[in-house]
Amino acid sequence: QVQLVESGGGLVQAGGSLRLSCAASGRTFSSYGMGWFRQAPGKEREFVAAISWSGGNTYYADSVKGRFTISRDNAKNTVYLQMNSLKPEDTAVYYCAARGASSSWYGVVSSYDYWGQGTQVTVSS
Repeated sequence: QVQLVESGGGLVQAGGSLRLSCAASGRTFSSYGMGWFRQAPGKEREFVAAISWSGGNTYYADSVKGRFTISRDNAKNTVYLQMNSLKPEDTAVYYCAARGASSSWYGVVSSYDYWGQGTQVTVSS
């Protein structure tokens, strides 16, 4: 199985940037598709970005497209989310998630098998 630990969250002014990291355990990290999700108070957990097991395909929610970039370094067992031009609406707990082969759309929360504990991102105005 996979254990995931997020880091890099914090407080940033609107327009600023943060880079989140997700450190994964396990010898099969490269076989997992990885996603970032976020959850704001009172809202459902929503899809942010995902990257295929090979790193060759990336997917983004419309709300972050052009501002966020997901990447992975399989040698380091790490997935990143570079967040630029942050907005107050981006404030949420950000979760890293992993899944094996799946026929589900990349943004389906229930298709992911493993989740990190989350890291808080707060964007102030």
